[in-house]
Amino acid sequence: MKIVRTLFALLVLAFAACSVAGAADREEKVVYDMNDGSNPMAGLNNIRNHLNASPKAKIVVVTHGPGIDFLLDGAKDKNGNPYDAVVQELANRNVQFRVCNNTLEARKIDRKRVIPEATIVPSGVAEVSRLQAQEGYVYIKP
Repeated sequence: MKIVRTLFALLVLAFAACSVAGAADREEKVVYDMNDGSNPMAGLNNIRNHLNASPKAKIVVVTHGPGIDFLLDGAKDKNGNPYDAVVQELANRNVQFRVCNNTLEARKIDRKRVIPEATIVPSGVAEVSRLQAQEGYVYIKP
């Protein structure tokens, strides 16, 4: 009986070691859901900090509602600083930006106003859901 318990304990340890090793090899995929336009710079700083701590993370920013505003041509923060430089910096670090077409249509915003670093998707909330359910992204709401 002692041999059986020892073998069982070794088997459990082996499975645990494999699980930890497998988790370390998995790609870190994160979707940032931004639908609040009051302080997008806070979310962009979170993403910058995230990449500084985890440079290989694959990050997608999905915007909808008032959250799209910082991805429109000429958008500036409350101090008059343009967002496009920060977005470009993050895009250069492989962050992807997605804008909700439903929001554009509801607010009657011309698609041409969306900056080139961003991609328009049919629905922001559907995109967040799809990334989580189909592609294994974890969800962050900054």
